Amino acid sequence: MAFDFPQFKTLVKKIKVGKQLPDSVYTHKTALDEIPKTLNAVIKNVAKALKITNEEWVLVKFYKRDFKIAFLSYPDFDDYAYPSLKQSITVDLQKLSHRKADYSKSDNPPILHRKETFVSQDYPLIDLFKAITAEGEAAALYENTRTIGFRKNWLRLISNKGYFLDDKGRLLAKQNRAKEPCPTDFNGQIDRHKTAIDRHQLSAPMQLLAKHDYFNGEFSVLDYGCGKGDDIRELEAHQIDCIGWDPVHQADNDLENCDIVNVGFVLNVIEDKEERSETLKRAFGYAEKLLIAAVMIAGDSVISQFKPYKDGVITSRNTFQKYYGQSEFKYFLETCLGEDAIAVGQGIFIIFKDKIEEQNFLLKRQQIKRDWNQLTQRLKKTPEKIITKDIIDKNAELFDDFWELCLDLGRLPAIPEFEFSQQIRKVAGSHKKAFDALIQQKGDPLFKQSRLARKCDLLVYFALGLFEKRKAYTHMPDSLKRDIKAFFSDYNRAIELAGQALFSVGDPDLIEILSVEAFADLKHGEFEEGHHWTVHQSVLQQLPPELRIYIGCAIQYYGDFEAMDLIKIHFTSGKVTLLKYDDWSKPQPLLVERIKIKLRDQDIDFFDYTGKFTPQPLLNRENF
Repeated sequence: MAFDFPQFKTLVKKIKVGKQLPDSVYTHKTALDEIPKTLNAVIKNVAKALKITNEEWVLVKFYKRDFKIAFLSYPDFDDYAYPSLKQSITVDLQKLSHRKADYSKSDNPPILHRKETFVSQDYPLIDLFKAITAEGEAAALYENTRTIGFRKNWLRLISNKGYFLDDKGRLLAKQNRAKEPCPTDFNGQIDRHKTAIDRHQLSAPMQLLAKHDYFNGEFSVLDYGCGKGDDIRELEAHQIDCIGWDPVHQADNDLENCDIVNVGFVLNVIEDKEERSETLKRAFGYAEKLLIAAVMIAGDSVISQFKPYKDGVITSRNTFQKYYGQSEFKYFLETCLGEDAIAVGQGIFIIFKDKIEEQNFLLKRQQIKRDWNQLTQRLKKTPEKIITKDIIDKNAELFDDFWELCLDLGRLPAIPEFEFSQQIRKVAGSHKKAFDALIQQKGDPLFKQSRLARKCDLLVYFALGLFEKRKAYTHMPDSLKRDIKAFFSDYNRAIELAGQALFSVGDPDLIEILSVEAFADLKHGEFEEGHHWTVHQSVLQQLPPELRIYIGCAIQYYGDFEAMDLIKIHFTSGKVTLLKYDDWSKPQPLLVERIKIKLRDQDIDFFDYTGKFTPQPLLNRENF
């Protein structure tokens, strides 16, 4: 009998070991022999299929209301009283899909309590776990369990009860706490060496470089201010040509020019403004193609917790921290280097020295990869002088690759653009003859659709370039020159149309009219007449180019938005809001982050709902 949801629910009800909650059961991996054998086999088979090693998880979560399981990583489960979640891998057994969530960089991750409830009675540390729980009960920490599931709320509650945690997470009364250096004790000496942290995955700027395919082996990388070198070790493991240099930890390494220079979370820990600028200029000097720079972004609520010093603050670890605003950091980069800075994330910007590479990057941003589905099956009798259907069938893979590239480009590819150009020209005579034969066989509606979509991509690209006031390029990638000729006839016409489109998005009435029409067409999202339209980020490619430009102008200030879930288009206020939820797969995901981009003010407001605020659930997720 196939393993299905009813059988899964029946077996989950039989689990006796682990922490029982209304909607799930959490069981430690050492207790899996005590659960039904079929479930145990499922866990092992799924872990093997997804290549989840034994070190990557400690607990398994069995859902009671969904056909799902989750592998949860708590590296400090045995060693720390209230361990934090590092990673979760949720597996949908119905859809045969999985989703990985990383909490390793979160300053407010989920945490565990009552560890004795997760393990079997013969677990070696169960008595210690019970003692830890008894401490918490004696301190009245479990009176309201709804608010203690995340680190910040837990630490705040402990402090309010008159306690603090030692290095093992055990409770100690505040009156027994030895006096520690605090911001008011600052004597003018900055401990810069303490700013380097241990990483268990690539840093945020390095992850963005990977996402944009800069770690494909074609580019060399210099990590300028590499700290303890965790990023470099990971790149070396992937055979990336890379160098790491740091004034404290890697000072003996030789510096040399590389295609890419990363100066990640370095500038924000330098307390001297002039040194900060010199560091940025020096790092940029080593870049052949681009520099990626990252700093910490925070608002007044965070900054006010520390002692002010110069243009930043002194932290409790006696380190300096300059918290930037998004626009402030962009301004610093551009005035210091005299180059345009492109936002790619919160506090992360790329500055291109190679302007051809800059255009390629911006073009790829607007060229959306579309999954084209054949709309018609019109077969015509092929004239004798043109490639026959038999020839196409015998070389199906070659012609399929060629057709997919035609759809991707929205035009006939040039010889250098098709990897197997020599083969198809040998079979068909030329690209044009191959294309004509495919049109004869497949019909042209799909190609016309792809051509229109690609023209919209280019229109958005040029319009956003005008919005950023980018200088006209004296050199362009050959592919862009071909696009301009195919879709606009010449560059001036492309800029003229892009200017008209950009100017039009300043009209609130147009934004609302286009939103009304698109909402009626897509029947997607949440629409409030006269105020806003909220859509899921996955439908961006289906919006009219003017709405994409409107959203794109906002994204220019923030960076990549793929990590966000919803986009709210405000009709009259000149704003775009990005919304991020804790787990979009849940029926009612919780709002954890909101980014309000104010185009008219050229400013951004960041709102974090994982701390003192109660995250709000999305009650109408089905609309998206």
